[in-house]
Amino acid sequence: MKFIHAADVHLDSPLKGLERYEGAPVEEIRSATRRAFDNLVELAVEEGVAFVLLAGDLYDGDWKDYNTGLYFVDRMRQLEVANILVFIVAGNHDAASQITKQLRLPDNVTLFATNKPQTVVLEELGVAIHGQGFAKRAVTEDMSLAYPQGDPHLFNIGLLHTCLDGKPGHEPYAPCSVDGLRTKGYKYWALGHVHTREIVSEEPWIVFPGNIQGRHIREIGPKGCTLVTVENGEVEVLEHRDLDVLRWARCTVDVSSSDTVDEIYALVRDALEQALDEADSLPVAARLVLQGSSLAHDELHTESVHWVQEYRALATGLGGAGMWLEKVSLETTPIFAVDDLLERDDALAGLLQVIQALEVDSAGVERLAEEVASLRQKLPAELLSGEDGYDPSDNEHLSNLMGDIKVLLTRRLLTTGGSS
Repeated sequence: MKFIHAADVHLDSPLKGLERYEGAPVEEIRSATRRAFDNLVELAVEEGVAFVLLAGDLYDGDWKDYNTGLYFVDRMRQLEVANILVFIVAGNHDAASQITKQLRLPDNVTLFATNKPQTVVLEELGVAIHGQGFAKRAVTEDMSLAYPQGDPHLFNIGLLHTCLDGKPGHEPYAPCSVDGLRTKGYKYWALGHVHTREIVSEEPWIVFPGNIQGRHIREIGPKGCTLVTVENGEVEVLEHRDLDVLRWARCTVDVSSSDTVDEIYALVRDALEQALDEADSLPVAARLVLQGSSLAHDELHTESVHWVQEYRALATGLGGAGMWLEKVSLETTPIFAVDDLLERDDALAGLLQVIQALEVDSAGVERLAEEVASLRQKLPAELLSGEDGYDPSDNEHLSNLMGDIKVLLTRRLLTTGGSS
């Protein structure tokens, strides 16, 4: 017997962060989640699986119109023709309170209840599937506590949308513990909510398959589902299968060894080509980050608009499946002979020593955050929200800013007084 475990499909989610410019893959991005789900349906049919488990966040919130629902029903009918069952629990994004539009699902689809755990027994397969969906978006209690004990004569599966014991970057919904899941006597826990693949345990199997399509730059690398083969009531083989149609990548280039913009350009080319090579022939949306100290810093930043467009042109011209730059971030710093100047016995050296010693303790950061809080109220909502939202009053941001300020002050001082 085989089954597929997938989660966090986020159908019709608007993939975020890709700046619109000539050649940007806007249409490819809009359709990415659907095309990845098409790959899941095709995989299920090709492998002849008995059923598909969808562990929450099938949708990305309420539908804008019925097209999302019509698309999903059509794909479920394809699985019905292939005699493949589908079992779904709602997650925080498609909780009962979040989805107001409804369409009747084909008979091969089971949407688990949200008021209490429900069990479906597949007698001919010797399988029991236990699950409960989210009734509301913010579920803070341990839903697994109410799941029934597993039948020792069946292969028991727990279908659950959960943060488990807490994962960075994910809302702390339906928290539970590995030990708690083990007490239920299930052979396999099919989890959702965490977008990174993880095999939490093998006894029993507790698995996050990750989402099936990366949606922004924080979801880099391959994305897909887990294909499980069961023999004699035990998991025989567990395989990750890639389903994504667009790959996100972060290309960080250290320019410390480069003295000219041409040398930096060559390093950028190498980094982008490597990202394409690692993308398994898929198109790539990449963030390019240049870091390090270089003699070319001034030229790079003075002509930043030009060089951003040069790198974008380079990316689109590399060939293959295609590459686009989601963002270009110039984080380089200039090279100063600061150490030599600090040895001098003059006013310049004294000022440099004061700048280098600049530090702001936590209390100082708190005071600074209060001072700039009013600025936050004047910023547009689109700048504050999203995966890379900017918050000028964030303590971590202000602490990191001190390093930039020290570099700026040092550079200004050297360019005005370094030759005296």
